[in-house]
Amino acid sequence: MDDLVKRIEQLKQTLSIDQKQIRVDQLNVELQNGDVWQNPDEASQMSQELADLKNQIDQWQTVYEMVMAGDSSDREYLENQLHELELVTYLNQPHDSADAILSVHAGTGGVEAMDWALMLLRMYLRYAEKKGWRVETLEKTDAEEAGIKSATIRIKTANAYGFMRGEAGVHRLVRLSPFNAQHLRQTSFALVEVVPEIIKTKLDIPDKDLRIDVYRASGHGGQGVNTTDSAVRITHIPTNIVVTCQNERSQMQNKESAMRILQSRLLLMMEKEDATELNKLKPQVQGSWGNQIRSYVMQPYTMVKDHRTEVETSDVGAVLDGDLDRFIQAELVLQ
Repeated sequence: MDDLVKRIEQLKQTLSIDQKQIRVDQLNVELQNGDVWQNPDEASQMSQELADLKNQIDQWQTVYEMVMAGDSSDREYLENQLHELELVTYLNQPHDSADAILSVHAGTGGVEAMDWALMLLRMYLRYAEKKGWRVETLEKTDAEEAGIKSATIRIKTANAYGFMRGEAGVHRLVRLSPFNAQHLRQTSFALVEVVPEIIKTKLDIPDKDLRIDVYRASGHGGQGVNTTDSAVRITHIPTNIVVTCQNERSQMQNKESAMRILQSRLLLMMEKEDATELNKLKPQVQGSWGNQIRSYVMQPYTMVKDHRTEVETSDVGAVLDGDLDRFIQAELVLQ
């Protein structure tokens, strides 16, 4: 057990458990002050931060107590719990602690690509469900025949962006087509985008750079969402970034949510491009379909392979059902 004791003690320092406990105590005091609830959004963010911090501390405390008690009856369980805690130490990039905004866009390939985009969306929803993460659907545009043209979800959990940022890129599917009589082998592509939801930004976007359209929402939502023009589409003209939101109860709420996502995407672009002004940003492109990050092959053999980490498995069905830990963890360590 000596090696486990050493690892859990080291994790206490690396994860800043003592500092997180201080922050928990501070948040408890602040949330007991009635004034903070005059700003519901800020109070909600503080409550979520408190819950996430307590979960992290509790997870470490549980493993710590088992290790210090010399409980080696379930060594595999302890190893798995320590591994999960150690993964958090790799989340050291800006915005890793933020919620993740994940979008799926059908690529070239017509109805095949749109069906593939829906399969990817379901894969991420199943993954989040298995992890116990909270998910909100912000926008979903159904295709005419099958699948989706695009969809955007918000993943809410501690370090959501840190865990999911490596999923951004082109995903390639090879299978026998269910959409033609010959059942020919078909290759389809879909683009996954992942950005952090940055709540507090000082990014000032001129009104002249925005085109805001409203339209009738097509999905489920609050009362009246399907009978009023509540959905909002915001286009940032200089970069041609388009953000849509339709899940909120009102047009104003959809606009506020869409603006937060747009600001987050622009801020991330500015950081990557080392730009200080919005007009210095390069127009966003969809990327080359030849530069896929992961291939999902269902014919003539079965294989899912990540082209960055070389991690692979022949169990395509399990992956599409949300078994993504091996890929996400390998990419996290590689970054």
